[in-house]
Amino acid sequence: MMKVAVIGVGYWGPNLVRNLLNNKSVSEVYCFDIDAKRLHNIKQQFHAVKLVDSYEDILKNPKINGICIATPASTHFPLAKMAIQYDKHVLVEKPFTLTVHEAETLIELAQKKGVKLLVDHIFMYNGAVRKIKEIIESGEIGEILYFDAVRINLGLFQHDVNVLYDLATHDISIMLYLLNKNPRAVSAIGVGHYNTIEDIAYLTLFFENNCIAHFHVNWLAPVKVRRILIGGSQKMVVYDDMETIEKIKVYDKGVEIKTKEGIYKTLIEYRTGDMYAPKFDTTEPLAVLINEFIETIKNGTEPLSNGTVGLEIVKILNAAQKSLKNSGCVVELK
Repeated sequence: MMKVAVIGVGYWGPNLVRNLLNNKSVSEVYCFDIDAKRLHNIKQQFHAVKLVDSYEDILKNPKINGICIATPASTHFPLAKMAIQYDKHVLVEKPFTLTVHEAETLIELAQKKGVKLLVDHIFMYNGAVRKIKEIIESGEIGEILYFDAVRINLGLFQHDVNVLYDLATHDISIMLYLLNKNPRAVSAIGVGHYNTIEDIAYLTLFFENNCIAHFHVNWLAPVKVRRILIGGSQKMVVYDDMETIEKIKVYDKGVEIKTKEGIYKTLIEYRTGDMYAPKFDTTEPLAVLINEFIETIKNGTEPLSNGTVGLEIVKILNAAQKSLKNSGCVVELK
């Protein structure tokens, strides 16, 4: 039986606590937050949790196997580093870290200490996203031509990272998981209306073979949109996370090039066919992720969303930040 601690019980922490308490392999859940009111609230919500007075008490408790870090992004690196140094397995909320160097340091340290490192890229455990991956790998939609994502709503403003690090992280993780290849270059533009932190941004990623990805993220939208379009050479997929029933729609639509004799040698024709909405596993993604975290600790298996995945996303975010500060110039990824 596992004993796991949750650091930070503000916005996302309570969801981690709930899923840990519901996991049959977890016997005890410890909680720590620098805000005493949050600790009081989490105890009121989940009576079974054990409150801890300091992070050091968790680190020095040999009975605690793993630590889930759900604190502001700027604190991820120092908190995760300390946990690994104390031989704790670690689950870190997204974004993994703020810099590539920090991510590489945590990966190297975890390998040295023999502990597991998992990043909470929740959509990699989403049943709808996994169904889309299954459809792509079947070859049904053909070669991927583009990936287009919109993730907008009113708030929540972050104080230590911009809207790319907060919102685009989700869609970048989905893109990398589905496409199974890394971009070669990045371009980003954005604006901060209330301080120096960008609250609206547009990110473009360039791949080999003319594949392109675009992300629109916004904290200032009057409506909440969570939509991804994937264009293939054979079919197209729309994933709308705000839909209650048909979240995935596969369209038999596309473009066909035909060559004919005469003055118009090349003709572009449009193909319009049927649409279907496939069923998918509706298990709560966080429950799946928590279960993998526990199984990883017990069996030593490598998690799907490991430190290397987190590192690749941080590389993209860092390059995007560099592009943002240079008026959208294209930044090559190494």
